Amino acid sequence: MDLAQILDLIRQHGDIAVGFMFAHALYNSMLALLFGGYAAHMDALDLGTLIPVCWAGGFTGDTIRFWIARRWGHKLAGLFPRLKNGVAATVKLVDRHHAWMILVHRYPHGIRGLAGFAFGISRMTWPRFLALNFVSAGIWATAVVMAGYSFGHVSEKALGEAASTVGFAVLLAFLALAWLLSKRLERAIAQS
Repeated sequence: MDLAQILDLIRQHGDIAVGFMFAHALYNSMLALLFGGYAAHMDALDLGTLIPVCWAGGFTGDTIRFWIARRWGHKLAGLFPRLKNGVAATVKLVDRHHAWMILVHRYPHGIRGLAGFAFGISRMTWPRFLALNFVSAGIWATAVVMAGYSFGHVSEKALGEAASTVGFAVLLAFLALAWLLSKRLERAIAQS
């Protein structure tokens, strides 16, 4: 299956694809959102629908993690001793730099889930969390989807219509590069 066939499949099943994008935003799959932005540029998805759906998914996912941690966070941390130190360190960061943390925690791969629990265990209030989470989810959804959309524009100009297979390979390379950069950022945060 080549890229053109995948995009045709998305066009045929747009509602399912949008639901898929919501689910991945809920979980924080930046790669899916990047591809969604690319698909929007290729007219397989509607950009005006995609960004609010991803925004809602990102906001909802972190709100659920916050609620779970607020309710059962200390018990859950006790059940997973390997995560306990990471959660404790993240809670300290959240208590000191909650606005900064809530704005950047979505980008490094693997940090979002841990940070979501740390927000719930921290001293941050519900209203403050909801307001910052709403803004952060909007910035994240817009930035990531638009990065994929922009990549679609650049790759289309550079490769032309006839290079569908090459375009797919370049898209995969772009997604791999995004994943590698998020891993490096995750390691840098863990070391600090």
